[in-house]
Amino acid sequence: MKDTYRTISKPSKEVLFKDRNSKFFGYAYPVTNEDEIKSHIEQLKKQHYQARHWCYAWVLGKEYERFRANDDGEPSNSAGAPIHGQLQSFDLTNVLVVVVRYFGGTKLGVGGLINAYRTGAKLALESSSILERTIDVHFSIVFEYPLMNTVMRLIKDENIQIIEQNMSLNCEYLLAIRQQEADRVISLVKNIYGVTFKEE
Repeated sequence: MKDTYRTISKPSKEVLFKDRNSKFFGYAYPVTNEDEIKSHIEQLKKQHYQARHWCYAWVLGKEYERFRANDDGEPSNSAGAPIHGQLQSFDLTNVLVVVVRYFGGTKLGVGGLINAYRTGAKLALESSSILERTIDVHFSIVFEYPLMNTVMRLIKDENIQIIEQNMSLNCEYLLAIRQQEADRVISLVKNIYGVTFKEE
């Protein structure tokens, strides 16, 4: 079972592709929701207020489950689809790619547009720093102080990530473990007498 996904760590550098006086500026951004996507696109529209088109594609979700491609007035499937194709070929999610076009006076035809938008997206992604992340299962446990050593040994041995902890009357931990290890590790946790378990 695949329990990793690929994304980018920070916005790419601005890249530029030119074809017959048309300029195509490419940008890639790490995103986690549609509000962030809208905000980046609005920012680029302000920055490039004289441009003709702001075409984009995005993929969201650790299992790549949501995506959209937008031609923004270019002929159907000549801009958003080739940008989305580059996100697929780089195998990325939680990423927005925008290619901004300044029209240079010469029509490029659908084939020329597909090539230009694909190239703009590819250059933006090539200038991004790509990283692989694991898909994690989150769960919380509650236990009394005398169990601290037993619990901490298991956390260390199984490489469980502590996301937050609350030490008041009892010990409360929010933990994360890689998806493919989750069933085995959770059963080890549940076997510690006196630990209350809850999947988040």
